[in-house]
Amino acid sequence: MSKELQLKSLNRLLIIMDELREKCPWDKKQTFDSLKPLTIEETYELVEAISENNVEEIKNELGDLLLHIVFYSKIASESNKFDFADVANSIAEKLIYRHPHVYENNLELDEDQVKLNWEKLKLKDGKRSVLEGVPKTLPPILKSMRIQQKASNIGFNWSNEIESKEKVNEELKELNDEINSGNLEKINNEFGDVLFSLINYGKHIGVNPDSSLEKANKRFINRFKYVEEKMNLENKTFENLSKIDLKKYWDLAKKQV
Repeated sequence: MSKELQLKSLNRLLIIMDELREKCPWDKKQTFDSLKPLTIEETYELVEAISENNVEEIKNELGDLLLHIVFYSKIASESNKFDFADVANSIAEKLIYRHPHVYENNLELDEDQVKLNWEKLKLKDGKRSVLEGVPKTLPPILKSMRIQQKASNIGFNWSNEIESKEKVNEELKELNDEINSGNLEKINNEFGDVLFSLINYGKHIGVNPDSSLEKANKRFINRFKYVEEKMNLENKTFENLSKIDLKKYWDLAKKQV
């Protein structure tokens, strides 16, 4: 699609938003706060579509998110705070500023150098720490991934897969020591350190911990449902099933699902 057609499509959406805000009772009532939970929901729906590699749904969910951006911009424009053009220009200016190797000096940088420059420029903008930009409301695993990525961008990281794996083993040993001590608070702390180190290890072996865990969740759900169906067919229940028999069902589910 040409740039002209893309701009025409975007203009069509902006006009529709104006009309809905004027004529639709539901759209007229919306505020930043009322849209916020819906935006979070739409974001997760996009993530799910990406995880399932469903191209049609990815397109649809991107449209839903774009609608939210247009919606917030429209609400803000009604009180002369900002409009969609301000939003687009804001990110355009930020991208130009944070890519001097492209727009100023035409340097050929590798990916690590680009990330380092990005973090340095953000510190120049007044941030006191490279970790300030990590949203407090991110789910813990995603937050951990983002923290580690930002720290890694400026060179704070285990240098390779072997060192990262050694750190996992070190944290597991410390967890085991605290389990033996029986101090629940320290056990919780060390368990968190184990998860944190595993997330770092995932990066070194090319695994996205959040996606990996979600796939594990789906596998467990599918296998558990298989066990339930199999047991129902054989008139069995969890209450009257031995641990040995239960393991047989689960092993069968792992082979079938």
